Amino acid sequence: QVQLVESGGGLVQAGGSLRLSCAASSRTVSFYASGWFRHAPGKERELVASIKWISGNTNYADSVKGRFTISRDNAKNTVYLQMNSLKPEDTAVYYCAGRRGVVGGQYDDWGQGTQVTVSS
Repeated sequence: QVQLVESGGGLVQAGGSLRLSCAASSRTVSFYASGWFRHAPGKERELVASIKWISGNTNYADSVKGRFTISRDNAKNTVYLQMNSLKPEDTAVYYCAGRRGVVGGQYDDWGQGTQVTVSS
């Protein structure tokens, strides 16, 4: 198991920005990919963005394309989610997750989440 610790959430006004960080601590496990999910009350959990650690290839939900940027720092074993032009509908608990396997697309390790609230 990998410990994932998210930080950077908070309350911002619409149009504002936040940067989320996810630090992974493990002596034995490395991820093939990491992702940011969000879960808003009454809605299904959705994958917001993902990044492959080796290639750096990224993927984004349509709702955040052009506004959010996922990145990783290999030396720090940390994944970031830069969120710009935030909208009230972005309000959710954001979770980082790690995918260990090359195939399947499942995520194996999860952080506890950080709250992002965007006011109008």
